[in-house]
Amino acid sequence: MTRGRFELAAVWALLAVVAVEVIVTYSRLPWNQLYHVTGSGIGGGASRALLFLNFPAALAAIAVLLYLLDTIRGEVEHGLALLAIVLCAAVFWPDVVDQARLDARPVNAIAAAGVALALALTVVRLRRRGSWAVGRVRGDGIRIAIATVVCFLGLPWIAADLGFSLDGVPGLRSVFLTSALRSQPHVAGVHPAVHHGHHHGMDGVLLVLVALLLSRLLVSVGSRTLRGLLGAYLALMFCYGLGNIANDAWLEQITKRGWTTWEWPDVTTVTATPAWGLILLGAACLWVLLVLPGLRSEPQAPRSTTATP
Repeated sequence: MTRGRFELAAVWALLAVVAVEVIVTYSRLPWNQLYHVTGSGIGGGASRALLFLNFPAALAAIAVLLYLLDTIRGEVEHGLALLAIVLCAAVFWPDVVDQARLDARPVNAIAAAGVALALALTVVRLRRRGSWAVGRVRGDGIRIAIATVVCFLGLPWIAADLGFSLDGVPGLRSVFLTSALRSQPHVAGVHPAVHHGHHHGMDGVLLVLVALLLSRLLVSVGSRTLRGLLGAYLALMFCYGLGNIANDAWLEQITKRGWTTWEWPDVTTVTATPAWGLILLGAACLWVLLVLPGLRSEPQAPRSTTATP
């Protein structure tokens, strides 16, 4: 049975849906209604989508590729997977993705090429005969609870990706600030609490969901080395995603209400700060508590009562 078909397909489906939202929204709205972009029309949409393929898609693609390294066979596929990881890792280069300048540049094609190669390798795996049964894995209840919470917190960003606000949605408009004009510390003037377009908080939601999905596959990774490495990467990606959610949600829903002038630290860029120390500490704790014990056991397949060819 080919493992992980459902999880891999779900990861790429999430990224594809948001990428399409970004293209459509940035194509139809003028640049001055969006955030730190200067292009409009189809060109503006394609430009912002290319940045999306760098961050967060390249980060998610690296996790997918680490899993694929355990399942693919043949030197050519292994070589292509390693090449894709190197290309995706270009997103870590300084200033490749700058939150203050979100227009695409030629350098952004490098990580995007890595994402495209990762998708191609995934399609090759999905086309091979195997089961689409989801199966049950220990901790699924907790995964569902976490996913529910982060998706709820992400509702304003989901609407913003579509170019709308929640002001007209009964119930939600009393919970979330969206289009109301608000000021914030160290920024002149007033602006919508949640600007139209893509948010790094939404990137955080995607990274958390990807980490939750792929964590279901850890028990089935045959190589203990890859199991430990993938587990460490997923733990770090999970904590990093939570850090981005906390930063964006706190600013828009707490600080902009005037309840406090304190802002949750920005963690989009890796820096030597206490906030990043907490992210690394959290990831290390998750790895020790949840991944390390599994390194001593044999790989397992998810329990399932159904299987389809």
